[in-house]
Amino acid sequence: MNHDIPNPDRDEIKARLNAEAARISWSELERHYARGIVVRVAGDVDLIEVAVAMTLDEADVIAAAMAANQVAPATEDDARGWQGCSLWALVIAPWILVQERVGEARDVTLQ
Repeated sequence: MNHDIPNPDRDEIKARLNAEAARISWSELERHYARGIVVRVAGDVDLIEVAVAMTLDEADVIAAAMAANQVAPATEDDARGWQGCSLWALVIAPWILVQERVGEARDVTLQ
């Protein structure tokens, strides 16, 4: 997802979403997963660009990312793998985008 054409609205949205992204523990996301609103973003994809595309309703961009399995509903395997971890998360209502970054050490909370 590379949007090389500058767009002030896009830049403002991107800056706002970047400020809203945060690390959150999986335990705080589990109830949202149970509701079916957690969306996994591949670790090698720009989480903020996905969020911008969703915010701007760029259906073609999201469809292409889904077809490439870069964006998908979180699965049971994802949920099991995220137990005890923290992830980057961003709310794009009604969805919660989550990402485990490639090359980033797992932040495992001892329980």
